[in-house]
Amino acid sequence: MYYEDENNLYHYSYRKGDTNVVEPVYNTRNFADDPVEPAEKPKKKRHGAALVALMLVCALVGGLVGAGAMSARQEAQKRAAGTTAISISEREAPEVETIAVTGTKQLTMPELYKANIDSVVSINTTITTNVFNQTVQNASAGSGFIITADGYILTNYHVIDSADTVKVTLYNGQSYDARIIGGDSDYDIAVIKIDASGLKAVTLGNSAQLQVGEDIAAIGNPLGELTFSMSEGIVSSVDRAINVDGTPFNMIQVTAAINPGNSGGPLFNSYGEVVGIVSAKYSSYANTAAEGLGFAIPINDVVAMVEDIMENGRVTNRPYFAMTAGTVTANYARQNGLAVESGVQVSSVESGGAAEKAGMKPGDVIVKVGDKTITSMQDLNAVKKSYKAGDTASVTVNRSGTEVVLSITFDATPEQTTAPQQDQQQQQNNNSYYYYGNGNGGGYYDPWDFFNEFFGNPYGGSYYGNSYAG
Repeated sequence: MYYEDENNLYHYSYRKGDTNVVEPVYNTRNFADDPVEPAEKPKKKRHGAALVALMLVCALVGGLVGAGAMSARQEAQKRAAGTTAISISEREAPEVETIAVTGTKQLTMPELYKANIDSVVSINTTITTNVFNQTVQNASAGSGFIITADGYILTNYHVIDSADTVKVTLYNGQSYDARIIGGDSDYDIAVIKIDASGLKAVTLGNSAQLQVGEDIAAIGNPLGELTFSMSEGIVSSVDRAINVDGTPFNMIQVTAAINPGNSGGPLFNSYGEVVGIVSAKYSSYANTAAEGLGFAIPINDVVAMVEDIMENGRVTNRPYFAMTAGTVTANYARQNGLAVESGVQVSSVESGGAAEKAGMKPGDVIVKVGDKTITSMQDLNAVKKSYKAGDTASVTVNRSGTEVVLSITFDATPEQTTAPQQDQQQQQNNNSYYYYGNGNGGGYYDPWDFFNEFFGNPYGGSYYGNSYAG
C-alpha cells in the first residue's frame, strides 16, 4: 500500500493487515520535468566492523592490564613468601667482654682475642750490611708477646738476629725502642725489653697437656703488614721432630695459618694460655709454603731458658751429658756387630761428668731418654731441649745386647765448647765412614746417606746430625 508523509513523499508499505494507513497515490508532479542527476552510490555502513575493532582493542588493553595486575599480585605474593626479597637481620652484635685468663674456663675465639690482643706486639728491625763496600740497610718484621708487666718480650731469635735497631709497637699504637737482652739460636728464642710499666702480660700454659684435635689460635703480624691478625685451627701433632738447617726441634704442629711476620708470636690453647711460640721459618718445606701446616716451639721446652736469659743475658742452664757420641746406622751396626741397628753410641765420657757419674760407658748405645725413643743424634738433641741443667732423667742403653737403665743428672753446658776429637778406636773401625766437623762437634756419615742428603733418594737415607752430645 502507499502512503504520503509530511514531506509529500509517497512510500509503499508491504505490511499486511495495516488498517491505519492511507492508500498511497503518486504525486501529481511530473517527474519527467525534473532534471536528471546521476544517482549516488549508497555508502555501506561499517558500524559493525568498527565496533568489533573497538572490542578487540579493549580486550587487548584489558588483557595487558589484567596480566600486569596479576604479575604484580604474584610478585607481591613472592615477596610475602620471602623467595626474592632481601632479608636483613635485625640481630644486635653481642658484646664481647674482656675475660681474665684463669686456665679454668674455655674461651670463645672473640673472647680469646680480646683477652690477649694487648699482650701481642709487632716487631720491626733494621739490619745494616756491607755489600761491595756499600752500606745497605734492610728491614724485617715479626711478632712477639709480653711476658712481664715491666716490658720483657719473648720472640724468635731469627726475628732479631743481627738487628741494629728493634722497634716494638703495641696494639694501642704506642711504639718503643727495644733492647736485646739475649737469646739462643739453637732453641730459636730471644728476649727483648722496652721501658714501660703496667703492661698486660700473657699467661703461660702447659704445652705437655695439648692433645691432637684440640683448638688453638695464633695472633701476630702476617706479612709484616696485616698487624694483629688471628688465625685458628687445631693441633695436628704434639710431638713432631723436625730438622731445620741441621738443628733438631721438637715442635707442635698445627693447622692455623702461619706466614712470614707471624714468627715469634704466641700460640694459644682454648683457655687463652700461651702454649707455644709460632714460627713461619719452620712452617715451610724447602722454601715452599704449605697450606694448613704450621709449627710452634712448645713453651715448656724453653720457659726455663727464658728465665735464664732474663737473669743472665744468655742460657746458662743448658743440659750437658759430658760425653761424645754418634748415630748408629744399620750398616755401622752390621760392621761392628751391634745388637741394635739404631740409636746413639757413646764413644767417650768426660771424667767426673754427668755421663760417667750415671755409669755410662764407651760402647753403650742410647736407645731411650725418659719415654722418648732415640734413633739418632737428632732425637737425642731434640729430647735434651725438654731438660735443663740439674734435671734428672732415666737413660736406657743397650750394652752388649742387654738393656740397662741409668739415671743421669745433667751438668750445665760450658760457656765455650770445642769440637771434641773423634774416638781413635772408633775411627779405625769405621773405614767406610767419614767424619765431618761443624763447630759443635762432628758426625758420622754412611757414604750412601751422605749422597742421599745432597742428591735425594726416594728409598730413604738421611743426615744424622752432629755427634757431639754435650
